[in-house]
Amino acid sequence: MPEESDPEVTLEGGLANHGQVVRVGNTVRRPQRPTSPATHALLRHLADVGFSGAPRFLGIDGQGREVLSYVPGTAITPPYPAWALSDEALASVADLLRDYHRAVSTFDPSPHVWPAAPPAPFAGELVSHNDLNLDNIVFRDGRAASLIDFDLASPGSRVWDVAGAARLWAPLRPDRYIDDSRRGRALERFRLFVDCYALGELDRVRLVSAVLSNHEWSYDIVGSAAADGHAAFSDYWRRAMERAHGTRQWYLDDADVLQQVLLGERGMRRTS
Repeated sequence: MPEESDPEVTLEGGLANHGQVVRVGNTVRRPQRPTSPATHALLRHLADVGFSGAPRFLGIDGQGREVLSYVPGTAITPPYPAWALSDEALASVADLLRDYHRAVSTFDPSPHVWPAAPPAPFAGELVSHNDLNLDNIVFRDGRAASLIDFDLASPGSRVWDVAGAARLWAPLRPDRYIDDSRRGRALERFRLFVDCYALGELDRVRLVSAVLSNHEWSYDIVGSAAADGHAAFSDYWRRAMERAHGTRQWYLDDADVLQQVLLGERGMRRTS
């Protein structure tokens, strides 16, 4: 534990706990939730099996906040640096996610109370992270090194996390909603991510429907929080509503195109 004299430095990123997550020395302090004990059990398991790509749970401080180890590196927040949008960075996210799923596959979630799980077709295989936004992955030396913010983790599946990560990192949305170097390359990067993760053939068949379901599930969380008066979610929802509806329609209209990208004979390879 750091000394009481260590200053609190507010950390950027995130919506649910915006402005409430602070760094104190080499630790991070975050508000607890009713499901925090489940998250702490998950983080203890990841530490026990030697997975280095997650913070360590260190206890509860005098203010009732959870104490986690500080993960050094760079979380990807706007304006996004060019290197974070490269194919090499994308491939490293797939590698990290695969390693996480391998580490969590031996964890038993049944004794714990979790946040809302993904819908039934995509739940129950393992504890998925469920929130693989750009600012929830820490990079070091240009590679994805650690997942952070496990607040939404719950019993899900590999294909659910792959869908969520590809949706945000490719990103899977119409080009009119992409204003960086990824514009025009969403489908190519989608296939690249799935190939680098090495998702199996049966899960590739399910992945397009998982992407649509993940999109709807994620924005239901945002919309519900906004309706409850959460200021950060309300502001985000006002800015993202049109894009969310337009992207959902794109998934419906071009589902066959997305499926063909995944199942076509010619796979996308990571660049050297």
